[in-house]
Amino acid sequence: MNGSVKYPVGIQTFSKIREGSWLYVDKTQYVFDIASKFQYVFLSRPRRFGKSLLTSTFHAYFSGRRELFSGLAIDKLEKDWEQRPVLHFSLAAAKMGTVDDLFTQLNLQLRWIEKNSGIDNSSISPPGARMQADVLDLFLKTGKQAVILIDEYDAPLLTVLHDREKLEPMRVALQSFYAPLKDLDPYLRFVFITGITKFSQLSIFSQINNLVKISMMPAYGAVCGITQEELESCFRDGIKGLAEEKGMTEAEVLEALKRKYDGYRFSRRSPGVYNPFSLLSAMATREMDSYWFSTGTPAFLISQIRRFSTDITQVDGSVAEAADFDAPTEDMHSILPLLYQSGYLTIRDYDPAFGTYTLGFPNEEVKVGFTRMLIPFCVSPDVSGTANACRQICSALMGGDINSALSAAQSFFAAIPYQEGTMKDAPSAEGHFTAMLYVMFSFLNRYVWSQVRVARGRMDILVKTDGAVYVMELKLDGSVEEALKQIDDKGYAIPWKADGRKVVKVGINFSSEQRTISEWKAKE
Repeated sequence: MNGSVKYPVGIQTFSKIREGSWLYVDKTQYVFDIASKFQYVFLSRPRRFGKSLLTSTFHAYFSGRRELFSGLAIDKLEKDWEQRPVLHFSLAAAKMGTVDDLFTQLNLQLRWIEKNSGIDNSSISPPGARMQADVLDLFLKTGKQAVILIDEYDAPLLTVLHDREKLEPMRVALQSFYAPLKDLDPYLRFVFITGITKFSQLSIFSQINNLVKISMMPAYGAVCGITQEELESCFRDGIKGLAEEKGMTEAEVLEALKRKYDGYRFSRRSPGVYNPFSLLSAMATREMDSYWFSTGTPAFLISQIRRFSTDITQVDGSVAEAADFDAPTEDMHSILPLLYQSGYLTIRDYDPAFGTYTLGFPNEEVKVGFTRMLIPFCVSPDVSGTANACRQICSALMGGDINSALSAAQSFFAAIPYQEGTMKDAPSAEGHFTAMLYVMFSFLNRYVWSQVRVARGRMDILVKTDGAVYVMELKLDGSVEEALKQIDDKGYAIPWKADGRKVVKVGINFSSEQRTISEWKAKE
């Protein structure tokens, strides 16, 4: 453990953190504000971003456990601390893709609620009716309105998102669970629902007419995640420990942490926040690794990337309209909202004149992890072989040897059997080769960009190393001279002339017949 500070990596229970003296970044002012202003609330945030901890905090708050909040912001705000019945559900475990599994998980949690409340409605089914009976019985027993907390409501839906035959029964089953909430309104004080994505309110929460979606409200942009101010005030010991471990200054550590884990924005005016899971993991281990990606990439995301034949070279810097964020997940016509909701893209800029958002990778961890995740789908199923080739290519580039780098790429592409490739899934053959090269260059971490916009056009790939800036234009069955001419005609290299590093223009031609790089030419 890092010094005397205990970092709650993976701990999602508020009472456990407080009773165990783990580090807690105070978010209780949001708990009080949300509970005071709204009755039915929906919040979406990416996985491992603190939704479950926030839900658990609401549980402790409405249970009247004031002792857990001593010294926190809410202790000065709340005067009554009234204890209420709390029905707390998590659908995270219901991932087998069947209605039977969903109902089993709900009934297990209802049984636990009943056991701790001294009631028994186990003879009542389905779970929605049983929950309704529990709320009514608890009202008769205590005379108080209940609180319902539902964490990760969309986990069962995401499991079957790619399977229309299973999706519809699952949606109907969940709708039946939420349907009693409308009739229970006189007996409910507060309902809080979290998830990653937004499924159609009409189909899932059709009975909740006043569900308030706070996900993109500027006031709650930092309700989950760690702000820069919170990092510098709450993690001083961890920053110092990282600096000692890495032989860096504390300022250098802050810069590295910001580059690695910061950059998430959840509204047009919210502050940037750090990924809490990765930040806590870095503090606990004194290593700045890619922790968020090590927990696994959701299978539903890969299926949707394939479904939309996503051109990954155009994801970073893409533009979405405000209405796109409110599109139901099951009926979306673009993968951008799902990539945003899942945490792979974030809001980079907002144009009030047109109501459009510019999206981009939030930080280095996500950008590198996302592109490397796509190796089996964009380059080759041989992940380890591809990784070795990528390292060879990137090592040559870092050494300033563009010819050796492209020679290695040429040999690697030529060795990929056609049946293993994914060219048939790409938007175009040229786009496929560009994506392959972009993914391989991603091993350079933050030094590679694709589809970079300049005043007169958009270049294919931009690579920066310590000694050079490489401006690359790719052609399919064309010529390197044609590619170099386009770089000059469109002025792709001009913005980097004052960079201080040498600027190298690179024309690359792919052969559709040979299915690899046929020629290239580098010119300073």
